[in-house]
Amino acid sequence: MSLTVVGSVAFDAIETPFGKTDKIIGGAATYISLASSYFTKDVNLVAVVGGDFPKSDIQLLQDHSVNTEGLQIKEDEKSFFWSGKYHYDLNSRDTLVTELNVLEHFDPIIPDSYQGCEFLMLGNLSPQVQKLTIERLKERPKLIVMDTMNFWMDIALEPLKETIAMVDVLCINDEEARQLSGEHSLAKAAKVISAMGPKYVIIKKGEHGALLVSGNELFYAPALPLEDVYDPTGAGDTFAGGFIGYLAQTKDISFDNMKRALIYGSAMASFCVQKFGTEQLVGLEHSEIQERAQKFIDLVQVEIELVS
Repeated sequence: MSLTVVGSVAFDAIETPFGKTDKIIGGAATYISLASSYFTKDVNLVAVVGGDFPKSDIQLLQDHSVNTEGLQIKEDEKSFFWSGKYHYDLNSRDTLVTELNVLEHFDPIIPDSYQGCEFLMLGNLSPQVQKLTIERLKERPKLIVMDTMNFWMDIALEPLKETIAMVDVLCINDEEARQLSGEHSLAKAAKVISAMGPKYVIIKKGEHGALLVSGNELFYAPALPLEDVYDPTGAGDTFAGGFIGYLAQTKDISFDNMKRALIYGSAMASFCVQKFGTEQLVGLEHSEIQERAQKFIDLVQVEIELVS
């Protein structure tokens, strides 16, 4: 079943206590597309880059069965660029440079071949662009998943709420969930956000796992304790890619299957943080992903005899 991914394809320059990079491929849609490609070979990308974006990086996406027909190339403009420096705990960072460039006036054009997609993943973009994408699809997808961030809550709260009301799953981190809902308790926050429209709410907690909430149903997926973590950039997008990719592969959007998708999303994110940028997401073997998912299952599986 076809999956359409809308978001940024960009350049990143990253510095952590464990190393630094020059300009490398980044962007929400890049991480989402690469992660989801390990589950479904029908990934359609909608994004924009400048004439400075290397053809080799576009080929990298294509080599992972990502359809780039919807990737606009603005030859006379520059690609979106972000540079950041992470603190020692890797949970906090300082943004050093943000250059919107082609992303400032991004108009998401949906190729005819993308129409009829059954799964839509809206990466972090302005809520107006996300809404426009939904409106340009002739048929509503089977499932729409949306990511956002606190920046849009600060400057475009009402358009954001309008877009949230149109989606099935909202995927945000714990800080964003608290800001959007006004609730400190994440369980309460999820209920407040659900009342805005989405049937499912995923709250990402970084190195502390992820929470899936739908009505009174709740599931928690832990994070995998890793000995070596180098770069958390794109981990949340990689998580989203693994999540939506698994759902597109299995064609099942029940709560029980979303629990499985949460595990696979977490597994993909655990690969992402082990090297800089997208490096660890390139050329993974199916067996590696299965082994990693099994480690997550082992973390939460326990046989216990309840004491009466």
